[in-house]
Amino acid sequence: MQKKCLIESIVENGLCTGCGICESLTAGKVSLAMDKGGYLRPVVSQPLSISEERMVREVCPGISLEHGALSVAYHPLWGPLHHVRTGYANNPEIRFAGSSGGVLSALLVYLLETRTVDYVLHIGASEQEPLRNEVKISKDCADVLKGAGSRYSPSSPLTQIDKYLNGPSRFAFVGKPCDVAALRQYARLNPLVDQKVSYMFSFMCAGIPSIKGTYAILDQLQTKKEEVRRFAYRGNGWPGMTRVETHHGSVHEMDYATSWGTILNKHLQPRCKICPDGTGEFADVICADAWYGKDGYPDFTEQEGRSLIISRNDKGEALVKTCIAAGYMTTAPLEIAEIGKMQPYQETRKKMVLARLLALRVLFRMIPRFSHLALIQAAAMGGLKANINNFLGMAKRLLAKQKIKTIT
Repeated sequence: MQKKCLIESIVENGLCTGCGICESLTAGKVSLAMDKGGYLRPVVSQPLSISEERMVREVCPGISLEHGALSVAYHPLWGPLHHVRTGYANNPEIRFAGSSGGVLSALLVYLLETRTVDYVLHIGASEQEPLRNEVKISKDCADVLKGAGSRYSPSSPLTQIDKYLNGPSRFAFVGKPCDVAALRQYARLNPLVDQKVSYMFSFMCAGIPSIKGTYAILDQLQTKKEEVRRFAYRGNGWPGMTRVETHHGSVHEMDYATSWGTILNKHLQPRCKICPDGTGEFADVICADAWYGKDGYPDFTEQEGRSLIISRNDKGEALVKTCIAAGYMTTAPLEIAEIGKMQPYQETRKKMVLARLLALRVLFRMIPRFSHLALIQAAAMGGLKANINNFLGMAKRLLAKQKIKTIT
């Protein structure tokens, strides 16, 4: 029996994040395609060389996350922290279009308008298939506004990253935490990353839903996917409505609490359940929803957007300060203890990652290598009872999936 290559083993064990970096590392031997589960996954067409497998092993964020030297203190739950703030874009159009307070978009617009970068590489809705994502290039404020708003479906922004790295221009990169981690780890092998990527930005991510989650939203809105002309998961307000526009001119909407809270989060890919970096630890700056509290939980009622802003290194902090001074955004300091109140899911998941990994280990599953992410300290902060429950819950789910596979 022919031994499976590393990439195939990563996919089979549910550890793929769908970032697409493996396509760039393997000179055309790997391509990304939507699988039957509704996730973007690598398809291997030719055997990988020893050096290609080594690069995948060191760069793939699904099986390896490791911080290099850090210039700032590391928090067990929130990663490298230089400064923590809340804020919003001063341009009301940017603030309204963004998923939270528009700060990430404001930073991008500043970089473009000051010609600090030539363009921004990010993900946006496909022009041909509005339910799918594709790589986008933004060169001005209008482009950034067009691409604003979250995309809660599979995306692979790193599939052709070498094409951009080998080009003459400098750019900023925006991606999910796993995308940024992959690019940061690739920088250790390819010096062009640091030469061409001026800044890396991310956001807090609760997981990547299958495209089937989007189809489920359409089903609830009684809309066929062939009828969709435009689909927005949120934005244009905070948190903003999920909005579907059809070719016939009809519009259907669903509030964020329903779309994310009752549909999309039921379709998360397996790797996201053991993710220790939903907070974008490898980015220069990250933004997230700075939710206001209500009855001890985040309040999802519509209001003016507010972003949580974390600068993770000296370069990111310098950019944030410059952007504030230039009038692109307004900010206020935030105590670290307040982050968990705004992002309770991220806090809980980081505390429980180690217990879930131990369940994988006990059941002899392939597990990722997570280094310098303070998982032991985070687990200690989560308490023994919660960790035991998460260990047992993870083991139960794994055994149930194994039973289903055996039956089929």
